[in-house]
Amino acid sequence: MEQKQSTDRYTLADLENWGAISRDIKPPIRLGVFGDPVAHSLSPQMQNAALHACGIDMQYARFHIRVNELRSALLFLRKLGFVGINLTVPHKIAAFMQIDEADEFATRAGAINTIRVRDGKLIGSNTDGEGFLRAIRTEFSIDLRDLRVMIIGTGGGTGRAIAWQCALENCERLVLVNRTLKKANALADQLRPFFSAPRLLGPSARLEAVASDEPVMRTQLADIDLIVNATPLGMNPSDPTPVPARLLAPHHIIFDCVYGPSKTALIRSAEEAGARGANGLSMLLYQGALSFSVWFNREAPINAMRAAL
Repeated sequence: MEQKQSTDRYTLADLENWGAISRDIKPPIRLGVFGDPVAHSLSPQMQNAALHACGIDMQYARFHIRVNELRSALLFLRKLGFVGINLTVPHKIAAFMQIDEADEFATRAGAINTIRVRDGKLIGSNTDGEGFLRAIRTEFSIDLRDLRVMIIGTGGGTGRAIAWQCALENCERLVLVNRTLKKANALADQLRPFFSAPRLLGPSARLEAVASDEPVMRTQLADIDLIVNATPLGMNPSDPTPVPARLLAPHHIIFDCVYGPSKTALIRSAEEAGARGANGLSMLLYQGALSFSVWFNREAPINAMRAAL
């Protein structure tokens, strides 16, 4: 029998009429990613390669779900025989408020990127933190606990998860940067107990929250090893870089959670400054492999997933 693959992406209207829409799609779509935007996501290529490698007869698709559609989309998930979904921008924090259960890390971060559907219940997990940890280890052969880290964009789900992972790993120093300082301060208050013990002798506070303006960032970056962009800046080629290029120095390590077919302005700036840089593709791989394990309770075929990316 000829297989009919899924089209590029679906919408809430498709979920409302899912019986008719999905009738001829083989293998059936039982997994997906909800986002806005979502067309750029490489999760389907990676997860479909994993499903194929494991002989699991289903496929994974993109769903363009807007902010005001998330609640309805999650209600459909409960009824339509889905195994689970991933969540990307801008749904990670909003979805946390609309699930039945969450694991410990997701509860701490207040954000989820993975949902497993079990007996009509939505169980939330967050694989972003651990995915980030593995990506840093792979890309730079270094552990988070040895680093002084600045995270730009700590108001969103990705930045929150990364900040929590840094705290749990007991990194040397953590600076939270956000346009809305109130959000960065609230997160810093949650993380403060992890940074109460002294580490290296030095004048800098181990945990700080600052607004994203250039003079403040310049002062902070003298005492930072790893700079993380957890904002969506870079998804469009016309986006400004989240860190002014003139602030980057050769000793910095730059990790841009954004990935795409071409280098982001931040990665190009890093290279021009003589610094090491990596985009978010490795984080996508590891968080995706962890999501696969959440859904199927088995080791993910990481080599097949890497090859697909």
